[in-house]
Amino acid sequence: MKVSKKVWLIIGGIILIVALVGLYTVYSGQAGVRGNLNERLDRAQTLLPGLTKQKQDLEDQVAHAQSLLEASQAQFPESVESIEYDDDLFEIADDCNVDITKITASPPTGRTVGAVTYSVSSFVVTVSGSIENILEFINAIRIGEGFQLPWSAEVTSINIDVAGSAATINLNIYGYKG
Repeated sequence: MKVSKKVWLIIGGIILIVALVGLYTVYSGQAGVRGNLNERLDRAQTLLPGLTKQKQDLEDQVAHAQSLLEASQAQFPESVESIEYDDDLFEIADDCNVDITKITASPPTGRTVGAVTYSVSSFVVTVSGSIENILEFINAIRIGEGFQLPWSAEVTSINIDVAGSAATINLNIYGYKG
C-alpha cells in the first residue's frame, strides 16, 4: 500500500503540532519557574540591605561586649586564689569562734624567690569576738592551722580594739604558682 503525499503532509503536520505543543509546555513551565526565581531574587535583594545592617549592628554589639569583657577582666584580675583563701579564712574564723565582719583583698602579684614564683595577695581582715578567740584566730593564721590549700600567711600588722572586742589584721598570703 502506497501512502499519498497528502497523508504524509497530514502526518508531518500532526508531528509538528505535537512537537510545538511539547515545546510550549516545557517553555511555559520554565517561564513559571523563572518567574518564581525572579520574585525570590527580588525579595532577597530587598532584604539584603536590612540584613547587612543587622549583621553590622550585631558585629558592633559583639565588639562592644568584647571590649566590656576585656575592661572587666582588667578591672577584676583573675584571682581564684583570693576566693579560695577567703573560704579558708572563714573556716578558720569559725573554728576560732570569731566573726569576720569585713575582708578586703588586693589583686595577687607575683614574687620570685630564687627559681620559685609565689602569688602574693594582701588582705585586710576585720574580726569580732572575745579577745582570747581573736588571738587564737591570729595565731591560727600565723602558723597555718586549718589551711586547706598550699599557702602560708604572713601577718604584717594587727590593730586590736579591746573595748569593742574587734581586730583589724593585715596579712600577706603566699601561694605557690608552680
